[in-house]
Amino acid sequence: MESRYAKQIRFEGIGETGQERIKNSSVTLCGCGALGTVLAESMVRAGVGELRIIDRDIVELSNLQRQVLFDERDAHEGRPKAIAASERLAAINSEVVIEPIVADLTSGNVRELVAGADLILDGTDNFETRLLINDLALEEQIPWVHAAVLGAGGQTMPIVPGETQCLRCLVPDDSSASEGETCDSVGVIGPAVGAIASLAAATALKILCGTLEPTQAMLSVIDTWQPRFHSVQIAKTQPSDCPACDQGRRDYLSGRLSNESTVLCGRNAVQIRRGSVTEVDFDRLARSLEGVCDVTRTPHFLRAAPGDPTVVVTLFRDGRAIVSGTDEPTIARTAYTRLLG
Repeated sequence: MESRYAKQIRFEGIGETGQERIKNSSVTLCGCGALGTVLAESMVRAGVGELRIIDRDIVELSNLQRQVLFDERDAHEGRPKAIAASERLAAINSEVVIEPIVADLTSGNVRELVAGADLILDGTDNFETRLLINDLALEEQIPWVHAAVLGAGGQTMPIVPGETQCLRCLVPDDSSASEGETCDSVGVIGPAVGAIASLAAATALKILCGTLEPTQAMLSVIDTWQPRFHSVQIAKTQPSDCPACDQGRRDYLSGRLSNESTVLCGRNAVQIRRGSVTEVDFDRLARSLEGVCDVTRTPHFLRAAPGDPTVVVTLFRDGRAIVSGTDEPTIARTAYTRLLG
């Protein structure tokens, strides 16, 4: 019987040497939604040594159209994506050490959560977090693979500090990236997710194998509906005026440009994150809400609607909350304050 990785080893781009490098690698995946689930499965099937999965969210029914590691039971129970994904992945390849972390990636925890990674993968859904990853990767000299999807297409690129342009070379700040179409307005289809994530995963394997040359580094843009494929070389051939990789600024890593509230793409929901709240006593909070509103509790979150019953607050133990039923930060903050004061 052939070994698990026999076909992969026969591929000349990997071989025995590349497979050994993959096996000895530690990969951190930031975000385990549409792109993240495909990336995670690709890394686990390829045989990475360790995979750390960081995700802040829970599974919902609307995720199942494009997020391949989840099922209806996960959505019904509102399971954290990192936990649900890690269980599926462990059944796929028990040789891989998988570490699920239910957390929001912030300037305050990113160093700790990404520590020890040989490679970072972008499965996030917003440019503020991507630019935070970019800052951390530049600071710690960790290669990472950016990926984003919208509608029927998307983009991906490898970012290797000192060898390629960084994300901020192309996206000056998260406000400029947020202008224009969003998944709320144009949606997203599964084939686009698969195409972008698969290309990003192939790039990741090339980095892990040590075979990505700067001249091969490309920003690839794909439209699966037309279809169209376009790529641009992104090797860092000369200095520019990039505030991150040329000027050395770490505006997102320092927390200077972080936001308390974030509208979640495609969710009609807002995430609230307050630095003053770092731990929540679910028992005490549930008692205080008796007779006020219905409360749902799991080991990972408490859910209640303290006011407008259409605006539901899902509160995590670290004080972070996802407020569903609105995309207005002011309404979300009001609901959060009603719950915690």
